[in-house]
Amino acid sequence: MNARYVPSSPTAGRRGRDRRARVLHGPPGAARAAADGPPAVAVIGGGIAGLTAATALAERGVRVTLYEREGVLGGRLAGWPVRLADGSAATMSRGFHAFFPQYYNLRGLLRRIDPGLRVLRRLPDYPLLHRSGTRDSFARVPRTPPWSALGFMALSPTFAWRDLARMRPGAALPLLDVRVPQIYQRLDGTSAWDLLARIGFPKAARHLAFEVFSRSFFADPRQLSAAEMALMFHIYFLGSSEGLLFDVPAEPYPQALWAPLARYLEGHGVRLRTGTPVERVAPGGGRVRVATGSATHRYDAVVLALDTAGLRRIVAASDGLGDAAWRARIGRLRTAPPFLVSRLWLERRVAPDRPGFLGTSGFGSLDNISVLERWEGEAARWSGRTGGSVLELHAYAVRPDADRAHEQRRLVEQLHTVYPETRGVRIVDQRHEWRADCPLFAVGGYADRPTVHTPDPRVVVAGDLVRTALPVALMERAATTGFLAANALLARWGVRGHPLWTVPDKGRVAALRWAAGRAGR
Repeated sequence: MNARYVPSSPTAGRRGRDRRARVLHGPPGAARAAADGPPAVAVIGGGIAGLTAATALAERGVRVTLYEREGVLGGRLAGWPVRLADGSAATMSRGFHAFFPQYYNLRGLLRRIDPGLRVLRRLPDYPLLHRSGTRDSFARVPRTPPWSALGFMALSPTFAWRDLARMRPGAALPLLDVRVPQIYQRLDGTSAWDLLARIGFPKAARHLAFEVFSRSFFADPRQLSAAEMALMFHIYFLGSSEGLLFDVPAEPYPQALWAPLARYLEGHGVRLRTGTPVERVAPGGGRVRVATGSATHRYDAVVLALDTAGLRRIVAASDGLGDAAWRARIGRLRTAPPFLVSRLWLERRVAPDRPGFLGTSGFGSLDNISVLERWEGEAARWSGRTGGSVLELHAYAVRPDADRAHEQRRLVEQLHTVYPETRGVRIVDQRHEWRADCPLFAVGGYADRPTVHTPDPRVVVAGDLVRTALPVALMERAATTGFLAANALLARWGVRGHPLWTVPDKGRVAALRWAAGRAGR
């Protein structure tokens, strides 16, 4: 684990099929920081963004200390051990996440510990089921735009030709040439719900778009910025030829991802301080003081890789951090509504034709169902020993004042509607995780979101809440901004940065780009 990861070329970080993917070369400089006095950096936050920043800095010889308030690494992809009622050891987490092939920089991070990404497993499909009975699939959809969109509409029972004739293509033109930040200038003041209504999407197709894109942000589409949803269309559907099928870890997050990465970081000299919340950050005297409950340490720079609430808390407690305007913008950031992840260990298996992941719409609060033994080794071994199934249910954007016990029961009842064979089956054990820590990309909120740079060049920000000029979102935005934050600090010290990859930064079809440009004037 002491071997240093050095990409053989800028193209080594991509490993995708889209020849139009864009490379951004890192800032030039020395290969490594000076060995006789390397800078010291505190990375605050042990999620994807913080782990990425720590990796990128440590590989260049920077002395890194990473602080994480929880006892485990991974942030919103953390996992922890539990003991089931039958005595089995298992891993609980905050729920399923999809690793798309477009996540070039996140996958580049994971290649540090698994160059062939054998730890990831491709799902053959993720069907979407509406209560009306319509069922959409992505297995046979072409991967290259515009054939991806045309092929999906031709194969989907959601789109009827009479519905397509009623759509207003002029209103849809912004989706065909998404550029950052221009798309925010055009659509950030509109909700995702209103944009699709303006286009005239058929009602069933509107539900489909919300399940695939809007719900990925744990937000009600009436609150979500249409610009963010348009960016999602571009990343996954209209701008990239990587396709819409995704990978999942073949084992729980700690075993598959974070324990190996922790060993990799420690091999590069990173000090990992889990279970250590940071209380405040105080720049001054040429260095930055980081205060924990027991001590204060001084660093040359700090990476704030926190969720929305954590960033707001530290900024509010750190009087000298940033300027008044920046602090006010951070104070206005909002968190998405609560979400529920329910994990059930059932005495009997579900029907053999149930997919590993099913998106649902029209079934109350139930947003999707995962059958974990289809792809996760730990769940498959439990299923093999017991003859049971391990299911995971998600409910996004739950009302903050909802009765949690009622919502948990309701989610299981909806499971019985979708998978009737689960009705009456004994639940060996169940765990329910309630969280409310995802950023809300609210209508009109783009201007308040922080950038990587802050008023103090010694302090940078990373995370999926950070706005950047690159077409990235969700986990890939977290990883990308982690690299960008590290590159910003490395450039200050004359050290070479890391190359980055993104999906194409404009629409793929010249005629459609021209039409979209005309419509935007």
